[in-house]
Amino acid sequence: MDTTQWIVSGAGLALILGIAFFFFTSSKGVAMSATTANGIQTQHIVVKGGYSPSKINVHSGEPVRLVFERHETSPCSEELLIPAFGIKRDLAPHAKTTVEFTPTKPGTYEFTCGMNMLRGSITVEAAHQ
Repeated sequence: MDTTQWIVSGAGLALILGIAFFFFTSSKGVAMSATTANGIQTQHIVVKGGYSPSKINVHSGEPVRLVFERHETSPCSEELLIPAFGIKRDLAPHAKTTVEFTPTKPGTYEFTCGMNMLRGSITVEAAHQ
């Protein structure tokens, strides 16, 4: 191989590693605990190329209100699914959509877009003592 081929190969390898790093590490956000007011745990989630925050912490036995603010028109994010709580909602573009449920047992539950490409999780911890 000559020098040009080494440079092109190195650039291609760096690009592949950069793409792999982005897709395998970008969804590992910091978990956010919902704030509680009037007995309702509330978390606002921005929908734009993903969910932010993508990890939510709540307590079991207390009502949860998730407010999804969709800041895009991508068809991938137009539907929200939280199967563990029987939730399936359309998210209007550039609008807020509220979903409410009460988790009854600890565990980690996934929420996704309708295409299963955007992902987040809700970690339900034991109730306050």
